[in-house]
Amino acid sequence: MKIGYARVSTKDQNLDLQIEALKKEGCEKLYLEKQSAVKERQEFEKLMDTLRTGDIVIIWKLDRLGRSLRDLVTLIDEFKNKGVEFKSIIDNLDTTTINGRFFFNIMASLAEYERELIRERTLAGLAAARKKGRVGGRPSGLSKEARNKAIAAKHLYIEEKKPVKEILKSLDISRVTLYRYLRYMNVTIG
Repeated sequence: MKIGYARVSTKDQNLDLQIEALKKEGCEKLYLEKQSAVKERQEFEKLMDTLRTGDIVIIWKLDRLGRSLRDLVTLIDEFKNKGVEFKSIIDNLDTTTINGRFFFNIMASLAEYERELIRERTLAGLAAARKKGRVGGRPSGLSKEARNKAIAAKHLYIEEKKPVKEILKSLDISRVTLYRYLRYMNVTIG
Protein backbone atom coordinates (compact mmCIF):
# COMPACT_ATOMS: atom_id res chain seq x y z
CA MET A 1 0.00 0.00 0.00
CA LYS A 2 1.20 3.51 -0.79
CA ILE A 3 0.94 5.67 2.33
CA GLY A 4 1.40 9.44 2.19
CA TYR A 5 2.62 11.69 4.96
CA ALA A 6 2.24 15.46 4.74
CA ARG A 7 3.31 17.97 7.38
CA VAL A 8 3.43 21.71 7.86
CA SER A 9 4.96 23.38 10.91
CA THR A 10 2.07 25.60 11.97
CA LYS A 11 -1.71 25.47 11.89
CA ASP A 12 -1.75 28.56 9.61
CA GLN A 13 0.10 26.78 6.81
CA ASN A 14 -1.66 24.88 4.06
CA LEU A 15 -1.23 21.18 3.18
CA ASP A 16 -2.97 21.38 -0.23
CA LEU A 17 0.19 21.29 -2.39
CA GLN A 18 1.52 18.22 -0.56
CA ILE A 19 -1.84 16.44 -0.56
CA GLU A 20 -2.23 16.96 -4.32
CA ALA A 21 1.28 15.59 -5.01
CA LEU A 22 0.70 12.56 -2.76
CA LYS A 23 -2.63 11.76 -4.45
CA LYS A 24 -0.94 12.04 -7.86
CA GLU A 25 1.56 9.39 -6.64
CA GLY A 26 -1.37 7.05 -5.91
CA CYS A 27 -1.35 7.17 -2.10
CA GLU A 28 -4.24 5.13 -0.75
CA LYS A 29 -3.97 6.50 2.78
CA LEU A 30 -2.82 9.94 3.94
CA TYR A 31 -1.55 11.08 7.32
CA LEU A 32 -1.77 14.85 7.64
CA GLU A 33 -0.03 16.82 10.33
CA LYS A 34 0.11 20.47 11.33
CA GLN A 35 2.90 20.20 13.86
CA SER A 36 6.55 21.18 14.17
CA ALA A 37 8.98 18.28 13.73
CA VAL A 38 10.42 19.15 17.14
CA LYS A 39 7.19 18.32 18.96
CA GLU A 40 5.44 14.98 19.26
CA ARG A 41 3.89 14.10 15.92
CA GLN A 42 0.78 12.03 16.61
CA GLU A 43 -0.11 11.39 12.97
CA PHE A 44 3.42 10.25 12.19
CA GLU A 45 3.29 7.87 15.17
CA LYS A 46 0.00 6.47 13.83
CA LEU A 47 1.64 5.99 10.42
CA MET A 48 4.58 4.12 12.01
CA ASP A 49 2.19 1.86 13.94
CA THR A 50 0.24 0.84 10.82
CA LEU A 51 3.17 0.03 8.53
CA ARG A 52 3.34 -3.48 7.08
CA THR A 53 5.92 -5.25 4.94
CA GLY A 54 5.56 -4.12 1.33
CA ASP A 55 4.18 -0.66 2.13
CA ILE A 56 5.72 2.45 0.57
CA VAL A 57 5.86 5.67 2.61
CA ILE A 58 5.69 8.68 0.32
CA ILE A 59 6.43 12.24 1.33
CA TRP A 60 6.50 15.46 -0.65
CA LYS A 61 10.00 16.53 0.46
CA LEU A 62 12.65 15.15 2.85
CA ASP A 63 12.38 18.04 5.32
CA ARG A 64 8.74 17.04 5.97
CA LEU A 65 9.96 13.80 7.57
CA GLY A 66 12.97 14.72 9.72
CA ARG A 67 14.93 17.70 10.99
CA SER A 68 18.42 16.39 10.27
CA LEU A 69 20.23 13.93 8.04
CA ARG A 70 20.74 11.71 11.08
CA ASP A 71 16.97 11.66 11.77
CA LEU A 72 16.23 10.76 8.16
CA VAL A 73 18.81 7.97 8.07
CA THR A 74 17.43 6.52 11.31
CA LEU A 75 13.83 6.64 10.04
CA ILE A 76 14.63 5.14 6.66
CA ASP A 77 16.61 2.38 8.39
CA GLU A 78 13.55 1.74 10.55
CA PHE A 79 11.42 1.50 7.39
CA LYS A 80 13.93 -0.92 5.88
CA ASN A 81 13.83 -3.13 8.99
CA LYS A 82 10.02 -3.28 8.69
CA GLY A 83 10.24 -4.19 4.99
CA VAL A 84 8.86 -0.78 4.01
CA GLU A 85 10.11 1.30 1.07
CA PHE A 86 10.39 5.07 0.98
CA LYS A 87 9.92 7.78 -1.62
CA SER A 88 10.41 11.55 -1.56
CA ILE A 89 8.73 13.23 -4.54
CA ILE A 90 10.63 16.54 -4.80
CA ASP A 91 14.02 15.10 -3.80
CA ASN A 92 13.63 12.23 -6.28
CA LEU A 93 14.66 9.64 -3.70
CA ASP A 94 13.03 6.25 -4.11
CA THR A 95 14.34 3.20 -2.22
CA THR A 96 12.35 0.88 -4.49
CA THR A 97 14.99 1.56 -7.18
CA ILE A 98 18.69 0.67 -7.21
CA ASN A 99 19.61 4.34 -7.71
CA GLY A 100 17.44 5.36 -4.75
CA ARG A 101 19.05 2.77 -2.47
CA PHE A 102 22.50 3.86 -3.68
CA PHE A 103 21.74 7.52 -2.99
CA PHE A 104 20.34 6.66 0.43
CA ASN A 105 23.48 4.69 1.31
CA ILE A 106 25.59 7.70 0.32
CA MET A 107 23.42 9.89 2.59
CA ALA A 108 23.87 7.41 5.45
CA SER A 109 27.63 7.38 4.92
CA LEU A 110 27.73 11.18 4.93
CA ALA A 111 25.75 11.28 8.17
CA GLU A 112 28.16 8.82 9.78
CA TYR A 113 31.14 10.79 8.45
CA GLU A 114 29.67 14.00 9.90
CA ARG A 115 29.18 12.34 13.33
CA GLU A 116 32.77 11.08 13.32
CA LEU A 117 34.13 14.51 12.33
CA ILE A 118 32.22 16.19 15.14
CA ARG A 119 33.46 13.58 17.62
CA GLU A 120 37.05 13.95 16.42
CA ARG A 121 36.94 17.75 16.64
CA THR A 122 35.39 17.63 20.09
CA LEU A 123 38.08 15.27 21.40
CA ALA A 124 40.84 17.40 19.83
CA GLY A 125 39.36 20.55 21.39
CA LEU A 126 39.17 18.93 24.82
CA ALA A 127 42.78 17.72 24.55
CA ALA A 128 43.96 21.20 23.52
CA ALA A 129 42.07 22.77 26.44
CA ARG A 130 43.62 20.27 28.88
CA LYS A 131 47.11 21.13 27.57
CA LYS A 132 46.37 24.76 28.43
CA GLY A 133 45.33 23.70 31.93
CA ARG A 134 41.60 24.11 31.40
CA VAL A 135 39.30 21.38 32.54
CA GLY A 136 35.69 21.17 31.39
CA GLY A 137 32.64 20.57 33.48
CA ARG A 138 31.24 22.25 36.54
CA PRO A 139 33.64 23.90 38.93
CA SER A 140 34.28 21.65 41.92
CA GLY A 141 32.98 22.63 45.31
CA LEU A 142 29.84 24.43 46.31
CA SER A 143 28.38 27.83 45.58
CA LYS A 144 28.35 30.38 48.42
CA GLU A 145 24.70 29.65 49.18
CA ALA A 146 25.27 25.89 49.12
CA ARG A 147 28.35 26.24 51.34
CA ASN A 148 26.28 28.17 53.89
CA LYS A 149 23.63 25.42 53.85
CA ALA A 150 26.37 22.78 54.24
CA ILE A 151 27.70 24.58 57.31
CA ALA A 152 24.17 24.82 58.74
CA ALA A 153 23.57 21.13 57.96
CA LYS A 154 26.78 20.17 59.80
CA HIS A 155 25.81 22.31 62.79
CA LEU A 156 22.27 20.86 62.99
CA TYR A 157 23.46 17.27 62.44
CA ILE A 158 26.42 17.22 64.85
CA GLU A 159 25.86 19.88 67.47
CA GLU A 160 22.10 20.00 67.78
CA LYS A 161 21.62 16.33 66.89
CA LYS A 162 18.40 17.17 65.05
CA PRO A 163 16.53 14.38 63.24
CA VAL A 164 17.27 14.19 59.51
CA LYS A 165 13.65 14.97 58.59
CA GLU A 166 13.79 18.17 60.62
CA ILE A 167 17.07 19.25 59.01
CA LEU A 168 15.64 18.60 55.55
CA LYS A 169 12.58 20.67 56.31
CA SER A 170 14.43 23.60 57.91
CA LEU A 171 17.03 23.85 55.10
CA ASP A 172 14.55 22.94 52.32
CA ILE A 173 16.87 20.34 50.80
CA SER A 174 16.60 16.69 49.81
CA ARG A 175 18.07 13.79 51.74
CA VAL A 176 20.68 13.22 48.97
CA THR A 177 21.75 16.87 49.15
CA LEU A 178 22.03 16.72 52.94
CA TYR A 179 24.38 13.74 52.79
CA ARG A 180 26.39 15.37 50.00
CA TYR A 181 26.76 18.49 52.15
CA LEU A 182 27.80 16.42 55.18
CA ARG A 183 30.43 14.55 53.16
CA TYR A 184 31.68 17.87 51.81
CA MET A 185 32.06 19.09 55.42
CA ASN A 186 33.91 15.81 56.33
CA VAL A 187 31.18 14.70 58.72
CA THR A 188 31.04 11.01 59.50
CA ILE A 189 27.52 9.89 58.79
CA GLY A 190 26.28 7.25 61.17
